[in-house]
Amino acid sequence: MTETAKIILEQFQVRKSKKQKEAFWAWLCPLLRENGYEPEIRLTKGLVKSYNIVVGDPERADVIFTAHYDTCAVLPLPNFVTPRNLLWYLLYQFVLVAPMFLLAALVEIAALVLLDASQGAMMAIYDAVLLFCIWWVYDGKANKHTANDNTSGVVTLVEILLTMPEELRERVCVVFFDNEEKGLFGSGSFAKQHKEVRTNKLLINFDCVSDGDSIQLFPNKALKKEDETLALLEKAFAPQEGKSVEVVRSFGFYPSDQRRFVRGVGVCALKKNRLFGYYMDKIHTGKDCAFDGNNIELLRAGAIRLAKQICS
Repeated sequence: MTETAKIILEQFQVRKSKKQKEAFWAWLCPLLRENGYEPEIRLTKGLVKSYNIVVGDPERADVIFTAHYDTCAVLPLPNFVTPRNLLWYLLYQFVLVAPMFLLAALVEIAALVLLDASQGAMMAIYDAVLLFCIWWVYDGKANKHTANDNTSGVVTLVEILLTMPEELRERVCVVFFDNEEKGLFGSGSFAKQHKEVRTNKLLINFDCVSDGDSIQLFPNKALKKEDETLALLEKAFAPQEGKSVEVVRSFGFYPSDQRRFVRGVGVCALKKNRLFGYYMDKIHTGKDCAFDGNNIELLRAGAIRLAKQICS
């Protein structure tokens, strides 16, 4: 693990509130300036205010590397993701959502029995409980443990920037997206601002890359038709001892910021068992503590190789 990674893990692992994000900016921006960059904090307004950190010119770049730097609320159950098994993914999402409706129904019944509430009051109570649950998921108490989701992606971007050769810097853009956890708002606003990027630029998004020995790249549907680009990805992100790498050409999905871009690629680290196939667990809970520096180095080196291939 590098010294930079240690600092981020020890001092800036929580980046949920505006104050926490500002503390991260105050550390990151001077570091990048010392290394020859001019980072920008770009505010976009809408349903949710987003503060994207942009390093480089996305319009001139040949490749864009991204990760979301906001972090989530702590939840009682992990967000269990199975990117190559849609049935298990949908079933688990039902498991996450069902208790909210059950709790609302129980409170509604209690109001009827104990308070003899009217039908209108019961409906209002039901709706209030559901709204509270939704607020808890998105704006509840910050998770203090975000090693995989998505401190790992943040560290990957920083390491890429600090080791990017001088001759490539004007042709590479790096973006730290805000508000992925609230619904991809940061990447959505960025895509609206940069239509050429949204449609034509290759974008590699690192999200949850430090807990698992299988590094998998999920190209969006349109990009799967570009055999030459997929071959470049396979050549750039080479496996290491104990680590496999796969560009998923068959069915696969990954719910993150790259979905906003036609030529987006989502990158994550997965584990595997016989029942679920490839999966990700522990994120959004206090157990999100796994940080494998070897994964970060594999991806950092792969990103540099990819930039060299594209910009040569």
